[in-house]
Amino acid sequence: MQSPEQAQRIAKSLVERGIAAGATAADALYVGDRSSSVQVRLGELEGVGRSEGEEVGLRLFVGQRSATVASSDLSDEALSALVERCRAMAAEAPEDPFAGLAPDHLLLREDPPAIESFDPVEPDPSELRNRALEAERAALAVAGVTNSSGAGASASASTIALATSGGFACAYRSSSHGCSAAVVAGEGATMQRDHAWRSSRFLCDLEAPAEIGRRAGERAVSRLNPGRPKPGRYPVLFDPRVSSSLLGHFAGAITGSSVARKTSFLRDKLGERVFADGVSIVDDPLRPRGLRSRPFDGEGVRVGRRELIDAGVLTSWIAESASARQLGIQPTGHAARGAGGAPSASPTNLYMAAGRRSREELLAACPEAVLIIELIGQGVNGVTGDYSRGAVGFMIRDGEIAEPVAEITIASNLIDMFATLEPASDLEFTRGIDAPTILVPEMTIGAA
Repeated sequence: MQSPEQAQRIAKSLVERGIAAGATAADALYVGDRSSSVQVRLGELEGVGRSEGEEVGLRLFVGQRSATVASSDLSDEALSALVERCRAMAAEAPEDPFAGLAPDHLLLREDPPAIESFDPVEPDPSELRNRALEAERAALAVAGVTNSSGAGASASASTIALATSGGFACAYRSSSHGCSAAVVAGEGATMQRDHAWRSSRFLCDLEAPAEIGRRAGERAVSRLNPGRPKPGRYPVLFDPRVSSSLLGHFAGAITGSSVARKTSFLRDKLGERVFADGVSIVDDPLRPRGLRSRPFDGEGVRVGRRELIDAGVLTSWIAESASARQLGIQPTGHAARGAGGAPSASPTNLYMAAGRRSREELLAACPEAVLIIELIGQGVNGVTGDYSRGAVGFMIRDGEIAEPVAEITIASNLIDMFATLEPASDLEFTRGIDAPTILVPEMTIGAA
């Protein structure tokens, strides 16, 4: 893995070669990474992994034609061949009226903002092993846990560099530390499995392994002896473990390419009220130590905090340059890409702001409801918003969590769910996409 300075030089040099070969515009992306991981089960080491790699991707434009070629060989000979191959492919590609680099005036020209994305600490395998063992011991110590599916710990780091023929060249580093545990509770046909995990940019921010393991064990035990509710219509609460999935559907529906293709159930909703008045959804790529923070997007565009839902109103699409041109708007700083492909739009640190009422108050407002902790399957229609998924959770009775339920289906339409949902006040930033507990006042519950 190269240093940011070395990576930036590689990307910039590749762009210069592409222009010298006759391209009318070019950009190049360098991605280098390293990762280490350890897995244990029942106190014994099961696996140790270590990987390092680097890749460069070159995108060349010949007028409105373009092509992208990637290589993991960074030798001078290989890069020369990459440029020639990419130039030849671009010349034969079909014309695309929306192809092109991001507008120059949107590129990051100043020093990149400080996002605290890189932790220089790299634990050795013995440290990772001890962390995994501690998590597993804590999980197995929970009464009712009968077996382990394993525990793991990991550490990784990457260097990202991007250069364009528009004069942009910049690089940054990021890191990640993780820990997880998965265990089984009960015996025979009544067994239930669950897990817990955490990830952070900095090791010092990672939750204690014992806490992660304890939570995995308690989750598994709490799922023993599930039943099924009587089919019907119930208030449904989405636990933070799964409530962020609703934001994933929202993000997909406001992506420029989906809107341009008219395959989004929100395609006609820009500027309209989509959520209740008190709901706010924010994308913040500059949050310090955020798991998806970055100083610029995949096209070199300047990024910043953006309120996508303001007081319930949809304020913006998220779009890279190609889909932005289709929609007649400016790129929004959401371009994401790998070395081997063209940019597409994706959110960064996306979250639904905390609501006014606590989780306990939302539970107390429901004499009988269902709390969902796991979703199964992909039964969501992105064109119509129809929503139907298998689920696991608990009954809520008189405001208290009661017996577990499994093998159920929850169904509604995302347009109706968005319009009526209420977020609780228990928001925590633990993932790249975060949401608090969410109450949807009415959904159909049936047998899976």
